[in-house]
Amino acid sequence: MKVVALIPARYDATRFPGKLMAKLGSKSVILRTYEATLNTGLFSDVFVVTDSEVIYNEIVGNGGKAIKSIKNHECGSDRIAEAAEQIEADIIVNVQGDEPFTKKEPLVKLLNVFEGPDAADIDLASLMQVLTKVNQIEDPNYVKVVVDQNNFALFFSRSPIPYPRNKEANTKYYEHIGVYAFRKQALLDFYHTPMTLLEDTEKIECLRYLETGKKIKMVETEYMGIEIDTPQDLENAKTFIED
Repeated sequence: MKVVALIPARYDATRFPGKLMAKLGSKSVILRTYEATLNTGLFSDVFVVTDSEVIYNEIVGNGGKAIKSIKNHECGSDRIAEAAEQIEADIIVNVQGDEPFTKKEPLVKLLNVFEGPDAADIDLASLMQVLTKVNQIEDPNYVKVVVDQNNFALFFSRSPIPYPRNKEANTKYYEHIGVYAFRKQALLDFYHTPMTLLEDTEKIECLRYLETGKKIKMVETEYMGIEIDTPQDLENAKTFIED
């Protein structure tokens, strides 16, 4: 099984423009993400996929591999799908460009499902972690996911799901972590399918997979790393680096 990691990297970001080129110690956020992904040793190849000449030069200039997007894309899956069309691979893993502390262990768990008992039913897999704070459960910036008894995704939403009408039910709330492992064909199918209604409503791209009949296996993890979404996130992350 040939596994390739693709890191979508858009220069502009609504909450923190240019964040991927922000310095985290002596290196940029995107370079640290690339190196952390490469250093897991899990992938036949790792590429940054970007629309930015600045980011492209940052990776290539430091000995890495990058692919320049040809088209404009609204979401990371579309960006990596364009690149994936030209790449030989069985599984494509999407690692977010703002995850400079990407860890090996959750990625191993993610990839293992493609060799598990229900592997034949899986079109793509993704990560989730338990949310325990009420303010996070209610925060629309935290995408929530509900799963069936076999941990296949039923729905994703920015709203608290399920709604806790029964306060004694002891329901777990899961945050969707946007790291995916796709069968290559599932990713290409996504790319060639127009945006769907639920996806457009919630602005959650994985709803397109559910709306078009794809099965998403969710894998619970306890820790993925620190995501750089704001300048404060960047300052917090600096305490975890040595150079």
